Formats: sequence, structure tokens, C-alpha cells
Amino acid sequence: MAKQFWAYMIQKGAIKDPKSFINQTKHCTIVSEPSIQELKLRFNEMSSHHFFEQMRYSEDFDEIKSWIPYTMEERPRHEKMAATVIETGTDVNFGALTEQMAEHAVNDLGVKIEYGTHVKRVHRSPAGSWLVETQGRGGDRQYKSDVLFVGAGGGAFPILKKSHLPFARRFTGFPVGGRFLQAPISAEQAEHYRAKTYGKAKVGAPPMSVPHLDLRVADGQYYLLFGPFASFKPVLERGRGFLDYLRAMRLHDIPGLLNVALEHFPLVKYLVSETFKGEKSMFEELDSFAPGMSKKFNWKAVEAGQRVQIIRDGDLQMGTEILVSNDKTYGTLLGASPGASVSPEVMLRCLEQLLPSIFNSDEAGKKKKEIFPEDNLETLAKNPERYREIRDTVNERLGIKQSASQQD
Repeated sequence: MAKQFWAYMIQKGAIKDPKSFINQTKHCTIVSEPSIQELKLRFNEMSSHHFFEQMRYSEDFDEIKSWIPYTMEERPRHEKMAATVIETGTDVNFGALTEQMAEHAVNDLGVKIEYGTHVKRVHRSPAGSWLVETQGRGGDRQYKSDVLFVGAGGGAFPILKKSHLPFARRFTGFPVGGRFLQAPISAEQAEHYRAKTYGKAKVGAPPMSVPHLDLRVADGQYYLLFGPFASFKPVLERGRGFLDYLRAMRLHDIPGLLNVALEHFPLVKYLVSETFKGEKSMFEELDSFAPGMSKKFNWKAVEAGQRVQIIRDGDLQMGTEILVSNDKTYGTLLGASPGASVSPEVMLRCLEQLLPSIFNSDEAGKKKKEIFPEDNLETLAKNPERYREIRDTVNERLGIKQSASQQD
């Protein structure tokens, strides 16, 4: 769904060059001997579906090394490993994508973006409109809107609390920070290792802790990232502090937080232990994943973005949730996963719920078909030919080449 939207943006000329934000990068998984059978079973199950028909599996040392050399070059040959690869995976620079979309919105669509502005409060006026109170470079201002969508990451939680909508009491934010090891590399080194490689989380560790070694591209510079190293950081947004988190709390949020602390104690313990992990331990984990890697490049620890998971009715949720008020005047997006990669599809579903009237006309139906040639996920999942038709069309527009097995 996201690729359909990005392909449309390129066709329209809103984005000039797909390589400015998306680059073909192998997606791999590698495991050691205790997990080989598990990976093989997973491969057999997944590759039987057309979504994953391009996936390949190997236990051959040299073949795996040809896919993901940095994980294998200094590994003993007697160490039994297995891996899967999808050649048509991608690395997406969502910052570059957002900048280009914002430029198109301002220059071609007449959208006004207020930068350097903090939303302090959102509330209902006596007449029923939504009032947005902001603080910015030009001083305090107030905006009025009949329909309001709040897409503010972790900042959506305090805004929701201030809206006084009935369902606001059911949701609380559970913030999780993170760090990665980052190393700048050359274009030649990037060509040598053009992959995102995932391992397996340690026994007892949460799914968010799955280690991975990724090639990333940002503004023409290549990097390797290894992590994640999670942390417990009670902050809802980057640039905001602990006091902002406390101000966003309400008394009815405390039972939910306590319940999560008790029910998910291993997760809390893991986050606290990761928070105090030093660079020496981080390098040891890197070398365990890819032997000798800590000495190959100039690594440094960098802060990752802040994730805010949903606590709903006292239960910790790992997904994303669209919330729309009964009168369809207020919509918001909560949660941290899967995140930016599925945002076009999520926003389409949000619009369908929040502003259903805009989809009623034939003209709107044609426009939606132009942007999303196939927006029915059920069709894509159950109709292999339709899926392949859409996949190949958008991949060609995005500069993603077919794998050798596909061409055969």
C-alpha cells in the first residue's frame, strides 16, 4: 500500500527521484544452530504465500556470506548457521520523504505549515468547533477547526487527554527509548554489504529487542546501524522532558501503569537493565552478531527515536490504533508500530472513518483508484496475480529490480 502511494507521488512529479528516499536493500534473517529448524519451518510456511515467494533459504556458509558478508567474514566455518533473504527489500529515508511531501504540499497544494510551533491545548468551544492553542516564534495563537486530526506521535496522548472525549480515559502512553551503534561507511563498503540482517531476540527478551545490522542511507551518506539497545525513558516526544510527561498524566492513568509494571515485569526489568548498558557491552553484542565488526569501523552510540506504546484499559498494546470520535470531528493515531512504513494505508483508513463524505462521489473514487490501484488488502492477500501485477508495477516505478528467481 505504501509503495502504491509513493509510486503515485513519483508519477505526479511531487517526488522527482525515487533514489532520494528509497534504496533497494536485501532483507535477511540469520540464526545459529539451535534455531535452524525453527527458521526452516518459518521459511517453508512463509514462502508458500505469494507475499513471500521471493524469499530464499540457505545453510551454505559461502552462499550466506555472499548475501551478508559482514556477519560471516570472521565467523568460523564450522559454526553452523542458516539464513533467509529477500532481494527486493528496501531502506526508506522517511525524513527525506517527508521533506519532499511537505515541499509539494506548500508549493503545489497551498498548504500552510507552521514550523517551530508547540500545541499546548486542544479543547471544544461552546459552538462545537475545536480550538487549538499554540505557542510559537510569533507568540501564542489560537486556531479553529470543525474537524481535527492529531498525528503527533507520543504527543498525541496529552492532546487526547485535554480533549475531554469520553474514550480518552481508556488510553495511556508507555514510552520506550532506544539507542543504536552507528558507523559511517563508504559507498564501496555499502555495496559490499547492502542488507538489513535480523537475528533472534534472547530468551525472555521482548520482540522489540531483536538485534539487527542495517545499511542505511541518509542525504547521500552511508551508515551501518546495529541495535536496538532499548531504554526506559519517560518522555513522550524528542525535545520534551520528564516534567512534560508528568503533566500529561492523570490520576486515572496510574492504575494502568501499575498494572503494566506488574504484568510485564520482565519487560520493565529488561528496559531498566538496557538503560545502563555501556558501550563495552554494546560492542560485545555486536561482535556476537557479526564477529570482528566492532574493530572494522568507527562506531558510536546514538539516540534513536522515542516510541510510545499504547496502554488500553490497563493492558499494554504493541500495535497502532486509529481513534475517531462518535461525531466524526476528532481523529487521532496512537501507538508506535508498525509506524511510518504503513502510514499511507493507515491514513487512508483514518480518512474513511473521519471524513467518509469525501469518498462518496465518483470523482473521489477515481482519485483513490489513481493513488491506490488496489486498496483492498483482502484482494492482495488472496489474489496472487493481482498482487504480482501491483507489486511489479510499483517496484519498477520505485527503481526496485526483480530478483533473479522472479526473472527466471
